[in-house]
Order: sequence, then C-alpha cells, then structure tokens
Amino acid sequence: MSSIDMTCVNAIRVLSADAIQKANSGHPGLPLGSAPIAYELWANHMNHNAKDPKWANRDRFILSAGHGSAMLYSLLHLFGYGLTMDDMKQFRQDGSLTPGHPEYGHTAGVEATTGPLGAGMGMAVGMAMAEAHLAAIFNKPGYDVVDHYTFALGGDGCMMEGISSEAFSLAGTLGLSKLIVLYDSNNISIEGGTDIAFTENVQKRMEAFGFQTLEVADGNDLTAIGQAMEAAKADKEHPSFITIHTQIGYGCPNKQGTAAAHGSPLGEDNIVAMKKNFGWPNPEEPFYIPDEVYTHYDEVSKKAAAAEAAWKQLFADYAAKYPEQKQLWDTFHSDIDAQALLNDAEFWAYEDKPQATRNLSGIMLNRLKDRMPQLIGGSADLAPSNKTHMDGEGDFKKSDYAGRNLHFGVRELSMTAMTNGLALHGGLRPYCATFFVFSDYMKPMIRLAALMKLPTTYVLTHDSIGVGEDGPTHEPVEQLAMLRATPNVNVFRPADATETAAGWYLAATSQSTPTALVLTRQNLPQLAGSSKEALKGAYIVADASKAVPDAIIIASGSEVSLSIDAKEALAKKGIDARVVSMPCMDLFEQQSDEYKEHILPQAVRARVGVEAGVDFGWAKYVGLDGTTVTMGGFGASAPAGTLFKKFGFTVDNVVAATEKVIKK
Repeated sequence: MSSIDMTCVNAIRVLSADAIQKANSGHPGLPLGSAPIAYELWANHMNHNAKDPKWANRDRFILSAGHGSAMLYSLLHLFGYGLTMDDMKQFRQDGSLTPGHPEYGHTAGVEATTGPLGAGMGMAVGMAMAEAHLAAIFNKPGYDVVDHYTFALGGDGCMMEGISSEAFSLAGTLGLSKLIVLYDSNNISIEGGTDIAFTENVQKRMEAFGFQTLEVADGNDLTAIGQAMEAAKADKEHPSFITIHTQIGYGCPNKQGTAAAHGSPLGEDNIVAMKKNFGWPNPEEPFYIPDEVYTHYDEVSKKAAAAEAAWKQLFADYAAKYPEQKQLWDTFHSDIDAQALLNDAEFWAYEDKPQATRNLSGIMLNRLKDRMPQLIGGSADLAPSNKTHMDGEGDFKKSDYAGRNLHFGVRELSMTAMTNGLALHGGLRPYCATFFVFSDYMKPMIRLAALMKLPTTYVLTHDSIGVGEDGPTHEPVEQLAMLRATPNVNVFRPADATETAAGWYLAATSQSTPTALVLTRQNLPQLAGSSKEALKGAYIVADASKAVPDAIIIASGSEVSLSIDAKEALAKKGIDARVVSMPCMDLFEQQSDEYKEHILPQAVRARVGVEAGVDFGWAKYVGLDGTTVTMGGFGASAPAGTLFKKFGFTVDNVVAATEKVIKK
C-alpha cells in the first residue's frame, strides 16, 4: 500500500467524522472501519464516471448500511460527483444534498435509497438480475454492451435482517455472478457485541445459498481486499460474498472497536486525537483535505472516464452493426406512448361476461407485454393464482436470463426489494405479485419505492372476504387503508374489465409513482357505465335522473355492481341515487376542485361508502352525515357468497344504509 493510498483512505475517515461532528448527529463507526473497502473498490475495481453518473454500463454500488452515509458522501465529494465541501458541512441539514441516509434521485451518485437494514441487499440482487436479463437480450459476440457488476456493502445488521437471506437465497439459485457482496464484519451492534444475538457462521450460510465465499482478515489491507474483489470477478458461475474483518470506529481513541463508535459523534477531542493517530496535517482544523489527496482522486477519476469512453465506442460500433438491436435498446430505455395506448382499441377490448378482475388483469398484462418488451416480472410462487405469467416469454433462470417471467419463490419482502432494484437499474419496467393480504410483507419495500418515485407495479389479488374458505388469515380487510395511507402510491381497485385496463394503463404510463392493482378472486359483471374516466380516480358509473341526487353511493371494486343493484332497488322506493365508482382515491385527490364537486357535490350530504374493507379513510368522502357499509373486524372461513351476506354486503343492507342517511 502506497502512502498516498493510505492518505486517501484516511481522507474518507476524517471528512466523514468532521461532517458528523458538525451536524452533531450521525454514525461514524462504519465510515472509519469501512473506508479502506470503499476506497479500494471505487479507485481500482469499479467502473464509474463522476462526469456521467447515469452511464448505462457503470458498475452499481449500493450502501445497504445506509446509516454510514457520511462515507458515501465523502466518496462522492472526493471522486468529483459534484458534492462540494459546503455540502459536506451541511450533512443532515434541511434541504442539503447530504441527508441522514442516502436518497436516490436527490444526490448524484446515490444508486438507491437505503436506511432500513438489508433493503439494499435485496435491491442489489434486483440490479444484478436486471444486468443479467439485459445482457441476454442485447449482447452479441464481441459486443458485450451490458457487462457490469453490482456491489453491495453492508454490516452485521444487514445480515441479521431476514430480507438479506431471502434475497441471497434466490441470487445463489440464479447464479448471479455479477453480484459481489462486501460484508463489513466488525462484531458490534448498537447494544454491544453481536454475540448477544448473532453467532451463526455467516460464511457457511452464504456458501449454502450458492455463493463463492471469500475472507479478508485485515480490513486495512488494501492489497488483500483488492485480491478478493478480483477473485470475486473471476468466478463466472456464482455470486460472491466477501467477509472483511474491520474495527468499528477505527483510529478513534476510546471508541475504536466499541458500540460507542456506532451512532454518535466522536467528539472534537477524539477527532483531533484520531487525526494525530493518522498523522493527518492540521489536525485541529475541521474539513481540511490536503491538495495531494484531491490530485490523486482526480487521476483515478480519469481512468474511470476512459472506461466509459471505451464503452461508448463499443456501443457505437454495435449500433452500426446491429441497427435493429439499437432500435430495441431505445425502446427498452423509453416510455410507452401513453396517447397511443389510450387510443388502442385492442388493449381496451373485453368480452361482455362476468370475470374476476385478476383474470382480466392477466389478459391486459399479456397484451401489454407485446407493446412493452421491457416489461418483466413475476410472483411470489403464485403466478397461476395471480394470473401474472406472460405467455411465450420464457422463465428467467440460471440457464436462460432472457426469460421475462420471474419466479421469486415465497419471498414477498425481498421480492419487492428486488423489483425496486430492477427498476433502479434502468431499461426495465418491473412488476411483482402476491395475494393482497401478504402486502403486509411487502409494505416496507413499497414505501421505499414510493420514496424513490419508482413506477413499479404490484399485482395484488384475492382482495377481500371474497377469498372465502381460506378464512381471516387470508382475507385482507385493513390493507387498502394501509397502502392508501402511504404517500405516492396509487392504490387502484377496479370493478370490471374497463377499469382493470385503466389500472394497467396507469401502471404502464406512470413516471414516478408505484401502482398497486387490487384484484378480485370472484367473478364480477361488466358494467354498462364504466369508462376510461376511471383514470380520474372516481367517476359517475350510474347517475341519478335528476340534477341533484337524493343520495350518493360511493364504492370500489366488487362493491360497485352491488351499489348499482342497490340504486335500482332504491329507485323502486322513489329514491334517486347516484353511484360513483372510486377505484383510486389517490388519483381522485389529484383532480380539480371543479371535477370533485361535479362527482361529489357538497350539497348532497346523504352519502354511503361501500367497500369490503375497514372504513378507515372513507370519512373524507361520506362526511359527518354519511355512513359506510364496510368491515368492522376480520373475516371468517366460509364460501364467499356466505361471507358477503354475513358481513352485510347485500342490496338490502346498502338500501337500508342509504335510507338512514337520507332521514338524517
């Protein structure tokens, strides 16, 4: 190791420590311990270019241990990604480019929003899947235009979280050899030594998953770290897992190797003492970086720029030799023509017969896959039930990465993280699927997708007590409220074929919002009044005969047809009701005040919300004078028809509820 290399490593350490100290908040332990790993990787083994952070064939780096963000920001500053020293001084401050945990889309060079431990590991697996699929689609002999690695760095916490085991189990099964996981093993957690709760042999676990396992005894040995990284790259059959033994808070007196170094500023005196340990010039001066450090990082960055330049020449030659592939590449990396899809009669066509919206979704998906070659996805071992198999597109597997049908296995949490990774990589539009009740397992990663503004799609079937005999463990009642409460998620529960097509149109054309399609197991009739107006979130599906209706019934999904039947029964009693289908509250809230007033006029206070879920969230639409026909508890085990009657989803009950609010 040269002296300049060690100085550059220590630059990461001192800059991170100073930023955390100035903020009086942060996690210095990981940056001090892992700085050699990060430096060796970024300087010598990772293709990246600060001048073009979105270069398509760059290697990806995900800091799964997102609490160590100060280290990532130090790297971005030193390698010239545009983070200034002033940005470093604003660490964790309002509006800064250096927030407490890395945020995708906010800071150039950050590949994923991380913070929840282990999530970055799942997203890294998804990125590696994306690389493998795109390589299988686009590469030609002598033209490996998709050829890059995904690196993920995490610590003991990431390895304790179950999501990492879920994801790594699939990565090993798929043989994702371009995935390299760097394990910062320092045997310290917040509560003390990891042996109080974590004594397993991690190497053996990873070996069992199908990883090549490597080990570096000294986390300060750049040569050994570099050799391990090259050995990882040399294995073309397995993903690689490198355990690197480090000391948390390395170099800091009184805190090195202890839990005290993890999540609190080191203190000014300790930082000065640490800098003296490193032989750092001007140890009393915060944020001091010698000129020779910047000079060295600039030289290293030039090598990275040269790698991109070589790839651009390769791609230009490829495009000239394979123009049809270049055209396909452009399609993969472009959005679908939203107006063309809106006017595509074949996409919107349906048979006028009762069908489950999950079946209709499967039809729409298979229409879309021919219009969107970049569409890829699958289910948590439920594709036959979720209707999420793309016919004739093959399975994504170790022997054929060109397949578009993904098999995630029974791994809902990591499935959703991997879907995030597929979207983050670029060039693909991913979806994933399971039963709606299991969106509980998916929620943390859906939340990250919403934060990152990823247009991912979630196909969530078996949406209510209509599940029937499987009973309350499988009957979602509170999940609609849960997902609707999540910012920047369009929760779309369609009532028939037209609305189901609208849901998939929304998903396919979304730019920055995840879409959750919530679909029935049971057959529903096709509604005469349904229309593309569903894309406004709510619309009049069956109107009253007079300008101001006596009452408004608002429903979603399977309860819309019930509400229309109730309207007809009310008409026989001289009550003129309007039925509003509300497949997506989120979209309705985006409409103009004029449109909202047109659909739900304030003058009509007799309102009934009808939905086979809990009533949470409906008060906004039914008001203080309205009521709901909803679930007041969990479901039961019985045929679906029995349950709908048992819990009050009948024409008579909706009629009675409407009459009651009118009398108010």
